[in-house]
Amino acid sequence: MAGTQLDLISAEKWGLFTNVTKPVVIAGPCSAESEQQIFETAKALRVAGIEVLRAGIWKPRTRPNSFEGVGTVGLQWMQRVQRELGMKVSTEVANVKHVYEALKAGVDMLWIGARTTANPFAMQEISDALKGIDIPVLVKNPVNPDVELWIGALERLNLAGLKKIGVIHRGFSVYGKSKYRNVPQWQLPIEIKRRFPEILMICDPSHISGKREYIQEVAQQAMDLGFAGLIVESHICPEIALSDAAQQVTPAFLTDILGKLIIRNIDTENLEYKESIDDLRAQIDIIDNDLLELLANRMKISDEIGKYKKQNNITILQPGRWDNILAKVSEIGKARGLDCEFLEKVFKAIHQASIDRQTKIMNKK
Repeated sequence: MAGTQLDLISAEKWGLFTNVTKPVVIAGPCSAESEQQIFETAKALRVAGIEVLRAGIWKPRTRPNSFEGVGTVGLQWMQRVQRELGMKVSTEVANVKHVYEALKAGVDMLWIGARTTANPFAMQEISDALKGIDIPVLVKNPVNPDVELWIGALERLNLAGLKKIGVIHRGFSVYGKSKYRNVPQWQLPIEIKRRFPEILMICDPSHISGKREYIQEVAQQAMDLGFAGLIVESHICPEIALSDAAQQVTPAFLTDILGKLIIRNIDTENLEYKESIDDLRAQIDIIDNDLLELLANRMKISDEIGKYKKQNNITILQPGRWDNILAKVSEIGKARGLDCEFLEKVFKAIHQASIDRQTKIMNKK
């Protein structure tokens, strides 16, 4: 599936954003709670220059008896925003009924939530319901870090004839403590962008952060990586929000965040920069070749160790040896200014590859 291509229409032709050369910003409350809340939030966001309002009409919650959205009545409040403020509106759909209700209300853009993206059956039903409909659809990453599952959701929509498709990176659920609500794992959206360079990629710093104080740094990271824009949860009074209160910001707070963002260029015509970057990249290429040669030699030695273990009926895994390697790597790496967590990931991958090779040797007849 690595060679899969999507038939897409660029965001410039969606008719949704006035200018996609600057960061696209979609903002609004996590949930539509009342007509006043929606309209007052939208009005403040419009003054801040936001063109597309987001609001959850149906809210998939982890536990029952939680606020699960106001339902279809909220679409009428969004229609008022379209009518009186001239803003585009968007909402999440999780099943066929949501699709039909949103389309009937004239919603300008839909997005698919993380839980739905992870369900191929639900994605297929939504794709079938949207067949023949010319509407932009953004697809959030699945809750688990699975690039192929994410791409599968895009393919289902594309095969149904939709061409105005983008992605939302909202981070991934992990077990245990983390600074963020959802760990970014930036390498996954980077892989999506590598495979589909033309796709509109939006970051959701609200869901990654989980707390409003982290939104600025996550948003800046997205800009540094060349994301096209942001989808941010903004509420006129976040303290009384019925869902995700801690990660919502006021329109004024959002304005402050956007004002502090440093927007990077994809490229430059500066010849000095080009020459310097080419020289540095050439040096990296040489080092990469050396690393590959060293890894190949390391695996050959690992194979020899595997043969000796087989001859002497010794287990592949030697916990004491592995602990010694990690401790040594951490000590040397720290002295050389390398991140210990990064080194542990690299050497765990190398160690696992060695185990896999030795397993084949052990079981070879």
